[in-house]
Order: sequence, then C-alpha cells, then structure tokens
Amino acid sequence: MGPFARYGSMFPRPFLVMAAIMLGVHVLGVTVIESLFPRPGWHHLAHDARGNPPPPPSREGGPPPPPPHGIWPPHLGMLFQLTAIVAASWVGARLLARPVQQLASGAGRLAQDVHAPPLDEHAGPAEARAAAQAFNHMQQRIRMQLAQQSRFLAAVSHDLRTPLTRMSLRIEGIAGNPVRYRLRQDLAEMNGLIDATLYYLRDRDEAAGPRQRVDVLALLQAVVDDAAELGHDVTLSGDAAPLLAYPSELRRAVVNLVENAQRYGERAHIVLTDSARRVLIDICDQGPGIPPAELTRVLEPFYRLESSRSRATGGVGMGLSIAADIVARHGGELTLANREAGGLRVRIDLPRA
Repeated sequence: MGPFARYGSMFPRPFLVMAAIMLGVHVLGVTVIESLFPRPGWHHLAHDARGNPPPPPSREGGPPPPPPHGIWPPHLGMLFQLTAIVAASWVGARLLARPVQQLASGAGRLAQDVHAPPLDEHAGPAEARAAAQAFNHMQQRIRMQLAQQSRFLAAVSHDLRTPLTRMSLRIEGIAGNPVRYRLRQDLAEMNGLIDATLYYLRDRDEAAGPRQRVDVLALLQAVVDDAAELGHDVTLSGDAAPLLAYPSELRRAVVNLVENAQRYGERAHIVLTDSARRVLIDICDQGPGIPPAELTRVLEPFYRLESSRSRATGGVGMGLSIAADIVARHGGELTLANREAGGLRVRIDLPRA
C-alpha cells in the first residue's frame, strides 16, 4: 500500500463533508443573527437606506465605541466553536465509518483464514448487521464445503488401501517374474500418495481451531535438532519474536522444505528474519536449482521435475504444494527463487496480523 492509501478510506470523506456542512451552517446562522440583532458597538457599521454611512458618534457624553472585531484575529469564543465543530464531525464520521471498517477487517481475516472468528452480528446499524450475517453465513458454508471435501478425499484414500493390499498379496504369489519388482515399486508409490494425502488432510483438520502464540525460533531449532539426529546437515541463523500460527502445520511446512533441500542440495540453511509486520523464513540449499519456467509449476500437487516416478529420487510431489497451502492458510506466501551463488531459496513470508 502506498503512503497515501489511508486517504482513500471512508473515514476522511464523511469527516470533511460533515465539517464543511456544520461550519457552513454555523457561519450562515451567525451572519443572520448578527444582521437581525447587531451587537452593541457595531452601530457605526450600519448604513442608511440610501447606502450612506451614518454620521460619526458624538465625543461628548461617554467613551468612544469599541472597534469592530472581524473574523481575524480569532477570539476565544470562535476557537471554541471551531473546536466543537471539528470534534462533532470527527465523532460522527467515526460512527459512520466504523461498521464498514469492521466489515472490511472481517473480510480480510476470512480471506487469510477461513476459521477466523465470525463478525459481530449485533453491532452497528441494520445494514451493517445484515452484511455481518451474510459474511458469517458465507464463512460457515465455506467451512462445510471444505469439511465435506476433506471427508470425501479421506474416504477415497482409505478405501483404496483394501485393493492395494490384495494386489500386494497377489504379487507375492508370483515367483520368478521380472515384472514383480516393478509392480512392487508401483504399489509403494501409490501407498505413498495415499499416506501423503491422509497426512495432509489430518493436519488441515487439526488446524481448525484458533491460532496459538508460537516461538518460531524454538520451532525451527527443534526441526534442526531432529535433522541432526538423522545425520543431516541443517543449520539455523537469525531470530524472531513469537508469532500467532498453527504450530503443527507450520512445523510440517518447514520439515517438508528442509527435506527437499536435503534431498536435492545435500545440506540446508535456515535464515530467520523478523520485522514489525512480517516474519521471513528462508530455506536455502546448494543444489542445482529449478529452471525459471518451472518455479511456479513445482507448487502444484503431484508435480515433479524428474521424468522418473521413483519415490527414491523425487518423492510423490506433494511436499511443496502442502507447504504452500499451509503458508496460504496463515495469510502468507511461499515463493521460490534461484540463488546467485547456486542452489534454491524457498521463502516463507508470514504476516504478523
């Protein structure tokens, strides 16, 4: 957003309109009252019917009349009136803009997280309450559709295990056939696809609750320690303050990216960067990188760069897509870029609000 984006909001417009109207009404009222009931000391400013000024007042019998007090310089009463007009316009504009601002904020939270708290349906005018009810109803329908989709995919994936198990038993009964080894590989790949799908759906259902305050540095350090126990070369640098997130999902995303970096680049380096608005997690490797034309496609489910479908070389093609989906549910963005020094950099950009 640009530096003048806030001036395009709703609040300044009703504020300026209300202030202009109240000021105009005030000036008009003062002008009419002064013309009907002139204040003492202003009689020398009046003109007769022919437009000639009246004769100067006599110097005998009293002190001279006070000089007229124009609009400038302003006196204390005028300053108080202007302050009251500005304050009343400010309060009125806030009351008018608040329901729309709440709706915009709720829509933004819904765009980032479908499980965000619903809008307040009892605040604001009738139009704002009706809009809040429509937003909440839409959010509920989206949740129901996602839950039905998850249950359907989980059921299909689970039901596929039965025929796969029968096929495995039948393959074991084949002796001395060169196709037996290839069939075993195909079955292992299908089981891997099912496991990845079920694991992904289970983690997404567990993330339906509210976010928690997560120590990002401790979470990343735990990932590094687990990788070190397996003999992998993974390092961590940087620091960040705690962040509201889904801890199990965020860990799953980082683990997937670290495993990819370890698989293709032999080692991984995690760089943590903190700011007032965002937290950046960079996972860098020293592998061959990815062709620029494929940087976006590799985020698609089940897409791999290898021409071979062997799980020993490229997995099942779900790691990056799962990580990108997890980051998107946090309201963030996952991007890929080739490093100038060689290798790939995967960046997790998470907003703080």
